[in-house]
Amino acid sequence: MVAKNSITCNSYNDIKSSNETKVPSIFGFPPVAVADKKSSVFASDFAIPIIDFACVLQDAVSRESVVEKIKDAAENWGFFQVINHGVPLSVLEEIKNGVVRFHDEDPEVKKSYHSRDFAKTFIYHNNFELYSSSAGDWRDSFACYMAPDLPNPEELPLACRDAMIGYSKHVMNLGDLLFELLSEALGLSSETLKRMDCLKGLLMLCHYYPPCPQPDLTLGTSRHSDNTFITILLQDNIGGLQVLHQDCWVDVSPLAGALVINIGDFLQLITNDKFKSVEHRVLANKAGPRISVASFFSSSMKPNSTVYGPIKELLSEENPPKYRDFTIPEYTKGYIEKGLDGTSHLSNFKI
Repeated sequence: MVAKNSITCNSYNDIKSSNETKVPSIFGFPPVAVADKKSSVFASDFAIPIIDFACVLQDAVSRESVVEKIKDAAENWGFFQVINHGVPLSVLEEIKNGVVRFHDEDPEVKKSYHSRDFAKTFIYHNNFELYSSSAGDWRDSFACYMAPDLPNPEELPLACRDAMIGYSKHVMNLGDLLFELLSEALGLSSETLKRMDCLKGLLMLCHYYPPCPQPDLTLGTSRHSDNTFITILLQDNIGGLQVLHQDCWVDVSPLAGALVINIGDFLQLITNDKFKSVEHRVLANKAGPRISVASFFSSSMKPNSTVYGPIKELLSEENPPKYRDFTIPEYTKGYIEKGLDGTSHLSNFKI
């Protein structure tokens, strides 16, 4: 059995790509986490909001309708799916294929990108929280900063280079629109969140979840909220993503061509709890591999001196600030050190 502190890139992948019939102990979650997983109520009468962006740019009435739906979803769910969002289906398929191509590479090729230095442009890792959490999640990932500056193409693996660059350009365009609509949903000028540099950084995190021999004993991704302003997620048709809503784990059912949008911790903080960053997780499963691509609007660990706090226009005597000011690198450092332990890092910034 492999000890957590001796895990290497190769040994970790060997465990998950072998013909193991049991989940090694390093990936086995404590009884409390397993019990939570088994006893959860899966609400069949709940469904993540689906918002159609087809006419959002065509007329004011359609835009107002979309803004109202986004406001309701951001306040009550923290999650919604968008359709007719403008990203071509061919681009969505190509980035998923690019993730598969990279993970099908020779182990020595992948090993050359393996790192836990989150300041690097492109890194391949197993779990960023592997050494801070009680168990490893059943997934492999690679991450790359795609904004504010596109990386030098030579820094990206050939297997996914063009797919990442092409997809990120569409994601930035969609993010621009989303921040306008979210600003309007707050009753503010459409440029408010963009002026606050919420669109400044983009970290693309691509996940590969291998088939799991005992999915009831582990998780693909532990329960957590995102340290982002918003996250745009592309998922394949395997399923497994769940959102905690009214104490129920609700499936985010795959919808062909859709993108999942969720509110991150930073947006909850600067909106003074008006918009909600909610916990979510990914179940392990025997099907697969499962592919997802999360695009985080955050500068993460990159240098960023911008100080954020609750937006002053949203505050009043009846709604005083609930959080202290922070910088994104400060928040992210604590978030990574804490790991995905099922608790919100937001609580550490409350006044």
